[in-house]
Amino acid sequence: MSESKTAGRANPVSGEDEVVDLCRDLIRIDTSNYGDHSGPGERAAAEYIAEKLAEVGLEPQIFESHPGRASTVARIEGEDPSKPALLIHGHTDVVPANAQDWTHHPFAGEIADGCVWGRGAVDMKDMDAMTLAVVRERMRSGRKPPRDVVLAFLADEEAGGTYGARHLVDKHPGLFEGVTEAIGEVGGFSFTVNENLRLYLVETAQKGMHWMRLTVDGTAGHGSMTNNDNAITELCEAVGRLGRHKWPVRVTKTVRSFLDELSDALGTPLDPEDMDATLAKLGGIAKMVGATLRNSAAPTMLGAGYKVNVIPGQATAHVDGRFLPGYEDEFLADLDRILGPRVRREDVHGDKALETSFDGDLVDAMQVALRAEDPIARAVPYMLSGGTDAKSFDDLGIRCFGFAPLKLPPELDFAGMFHGVDERVPVDGLKFGVRVLDRFLDKC
Repeated sequence: MSESKTAGRANPVSGEDEVVDLCRDLIRIDTSNYGDHSGPGERAAAEYIAEKLAEVGLEPQIFESHPGRASTVARIEGEDPSKPALLIHGHTDVVPANAQDWTHHPFAGEIADGCVWGRGAVDMKDMDAMTLAVVRERMRSGRKPPRDVVLAFLADEEAGGTYGARHLVDKHPGLFEGVTEAIGEVGGFSFTVNENLRLYLVETAQKGMHWMRLTVDGTAGHGSMTNNDNAITELCEAVGRLGRHKWPVRVTKTVRSFLDELSDALGTPLDPEDMDATLAKLGGIAKMVGATLRNSAAPTMLGAGYKVNVIPGQATAHVDGRFLPGYEDEFLADLDRILGPRVRREDVHGDKALETSFDGDLVDAMQVALRAEDPIARAVPYMLSGGTDAKSFDDLGIRCFGFAPLKLPPELDFAGMFHGVDERVPVDGLKFGVRVLDRFLDKC
């Protein structure tokens, strides 16, 4: 045993003591992902994480799928390596941020009003920091988990994971040998019902995605001339129809389970046929839950033309399409009907929907860990409207959950933190997450 480890065991540093600084350090490493390779990449974050893991005796590996696009993976030996292993995964890239729009600089990692502020504070450098803090504390004190745990800190999740999770699953599947279950982002956060009950939403399902490019070809010409074959006009009309379309409510198994749990918690029936009334009772999580009731297609980008007096021969738009588990075919058929025959549609990036049941020993471990730290906690399943790296790990037969535990103040607009301005995470929430994850690893 080295001198540093001996000292660490004699006077171990608490994960709660470290987690805030770890989160601030990660936020200060700009890993903005612009959807191509024009950003700074994740290499600096991968090296930082690898250093923190190596300091406590692990042997992390860095995998670079493209110059600068790097992920870090390590494996912790459990008490019984013959048991199926657990994967804990997080991504290190973040969406871009314009500093002029923020109260505190998005890459400064400042502490204000009891929160750590910055891009990635909830999506998802908070979970990266909590995982590092728990692992470092356990390694210093020599506490092994019951089974092997694989740690994966991944590049490129914000652009679909091509250079992160997908690269590792396709090129290095042996890293995940024996893994049967996983936890990752956007789950385990609290929703306070009343003074006697706090729900913690665990992600057991997520919508699939079709990011797509729409193209209309028309007749180019002079802007001063009448033109009945204007590509911009045709495209804008189609995009307008799509953006205003009211998609039908489809209550999936996971959403039904969530509504049943919520109905019991509130002591009042929730009618899936009257979702406006139901959502009105959900407060700050209404936006997040509302997006899981329907397929959706949000126009996000438009492009056409190069001079004000020239009618272009082509116009394009980009759309973020999301479909519920079991409703992909319906979604695509509705999409083509709404757009009409003149619009050519092609996928830019697509991935499947996921859904698993809310049961088993891992779910029991989540419940026990949450209740130990919050006696009025109740874990419930919910569907994520977006997507995560779980889509890639599902291809390896890994059962994935969203469980990044945070106890949140009721007034915090948690859903608005994701990709929003002034993203921040409560300091107390980070410390709570460390305690819950530590207990969870004892029981997993």
